[in-house]
Amino acid sequence: MIHPRDLAHCRTSIRHGSLSFYAASRLLPASVRDPALALYAFCRLADDAVDLHEEKTAAVFRLRDRLDAIYAGRPKDAPEDRAFASVIEEFDMPFALPEGLLEGLAWDAMGRRYDTLSGVFDYSARVAAAVGAMMCVLMRVRDADALARACDLGVAMQLTNIARDVGEDARARRLYLPLDWFAEAGVDPEAFLADPLPDDRIRAMTRRLLFEARKLYDRSEAGIPELPLAARPGIYAARHVYAGIGGAIARNGFDSVSWRGRTNRAQKAGWLGLSLLRAGATTLLPRSAVLYARPLSETAFLVDAAARTAPRALGWGDGRAGTLLAVFAELEARDRGGMEGA
Repeated sequence: MIHPRDLAHCRTSIRHGSLSFYAASRLLPASVRDPALALYAFCRLADDAVDLHEEKTAAVFRLRDRLDAIYAGRPKDAPEDRAFASVIEEFDMPFALPEGLLEGLAWDAMGRRYDTLSGVFDYSARVAAAVGAMMCVLMRVRDADALARACDLGVAMQLTNIARDVGEDARARRLYLPLDWFAEAGVDPEAFLADPLPDDRIRAMTRRLLFEARKLYDRSEAGIPELPLAARPGIYAARHVYAGIGGAIARNGFDSVSWRGRTNRAQKAGWLGLSLLRAGATTLLPRSAVLYARPLSETAFLVDAAARTAPRALGWGDGRAGTLLAVFAELEARDRGGMEGA
């Protein structure tokens, strides 16, 4: 069980750091909401550890060590670590899921860019769909079809985040829109990063990304009736609140360079009410055939890991250790190169 003081710390962290999730989490039953707050608090800590520090490589390696210690039953003496360790123990969380998140954060530390939309999906699978799969585990859901739809929702939410932050990311020299879209539009990515402007071509890319997100939001809905009844309103709420950010961007002419998409309290309250109604209606509707759609190829490894009924692995494994170790090796090489050139 999560210690009450650690849980209170996690709740405060999410209330101040992720208002959209905090609003949606209020509709979850306590049996899911409390471990979800612990999960999101650790994910927020991990994201901030890389995003807010200049020594990003060192931050990633510290996170790796913290995750290893958590899975070894020796968490760092910090509320997020202790709470996440309790969640892992109680729900038998597959190691491959937080491992995927760490890999995505390592890609951020490398400043990786993505040639195609599939590459953006690869990144979104790690930093967002992995969290969706972990949420399913917290609900005791290990069905592969339901997991695939949860991963769809995670990718959709991350695409929305990318669309919202085009300008903010560009000013920080980060680029997540596919490079082949820039080539098709005749826009030099470096010129855009040097002087981010919301011209029609950038707006068109933002609109295109939100269209991809909308398709995945729609597809994800087929999985919500497979979740425990008490958890459905909270997941519907997450879907509507995040999609609402995309709606705000659309109403602003898809300009997320000079303006950051936001929603207000009244809108959130409306989506929470809608989510309660939709959750109740799911008991009356037939199962959608969309439930059985194949997972995105980019999220299939998460579905496979979470759907396993065997006990979790305690270490870097699940057939992906070589891939992640290669990422760490590249990070180390880059860091050494930067130090030698200093």
